[in-house]
Amino acid sequence: MDSNFSIYTTTLTLEPLDIPSSHIFPAFLIGTLTYCAVLVFNMTIILTIAFNRKLHKPMYILLFNMPVNDIMGSTAFFPQLVSSILSQNRSITYSACFVQALLTHLYGAGSFLILTAMAYDRYIAICCPLKYNTLMTPNNLLKIIILMWTIDFTMIGLLLAFSYHKEICSTKIVDLFCNNPSLMKLICGDTRLNNYYGLFTIAFYNGLLLLVIIFTYVHILLTVVIKRQSDAKSKAIQTCGTHLIVFLCLEFSAVFAMLAHRFEAVSLNLRRVIGASVMIIPPIVNPLVYGLKTKEIRQCLNLFFCKKLLTKQKEKHKIRCMKNQPN
Repeated sequence: MDSNFSIYTTTLTLEPLDIPSSHIFPAFLIGTLTYCAVLVFNMTIILTIAFNRKLHKPMYILLFNMPVNDIMGSTAFFPQLVSSILSQNRSITYSACFVQALLTHLYGAGSFLILTAMAYDRYIAICCPLKYNTLMTPNNLLKIIILMWTIDFTMIGLLLAFSYHKEICSTKIVDLFCNNPSLMKLICGDTRLNNYYGLFTIAFYNGLLLLVIIFTYVHILLTVVIKRQSDAKSKAIQTCGTHLIVFLCLEFSAVFAMLAHRFEAVSLNLRRVIGASVMIIPPIVNPLVYGLKTKEIRQCLNLFFCKKLLTKQKEKHKIRCMKNQPN
């Protein structure tokens, strides 16, 4: 479009969902139930860690950040999606689009940083067990968490800041949800600085952090092999293997979603599917992989539900006894 639009008064249009009218309500129901499942799964992990002193250890405190991050990403994605499915209105204000893009990128980058911090914790615990209590003190753990979120908010904040306060020449968001690449395509002027910084953030999150994780996991596997402890080996392989698979899936999806915008030959439908999968799959899978599959968390949940069941049985028995008492 030739004329410029003020970013403060413009309403943007997201990519159409192309859902047949007969499938609108089922799609809305599936989206709503998925979001509710994400909230339930992740809140369960948060509350379990928060209210069990046995889980107030570095490994679980770092894990605590994962469901918080997943809830942030899901809340940025699902409410807007399900409301647009029901209303069949794909309009969104620039300000709301910017906030959604900010939260989705904070979520994506936060996932990489949290997984890296968790890998470092496992590296110290398995490769340097005698130094673990010295290195992972509450003070050092707090520094790791503060550093993790500071890097996340600073780098992503700068990434989105380069696209803000600039005139736009289009109102069409070429994606199912708002993100930095789609916002950049609206800008009229020179976007080279945005591109350079965007490539730097991709290299940092998907390059440097990947090397850190590979380094830690390789050393973990070498350590358990050298020690020849079969139980430690199987546990380490299971833990590291699961973490590595989740990280690589996130790595591939995020890199593809970011780079796909830079190549016109990439299929639009493929870009949609991969981009949406980054927002949908991890928040559902993470609490199952990192939470419910973890023995200590599973034991705490079982103990909690057993206590609840026992309390209800006692209450029923008490009520029954009161009814049977003679007047």
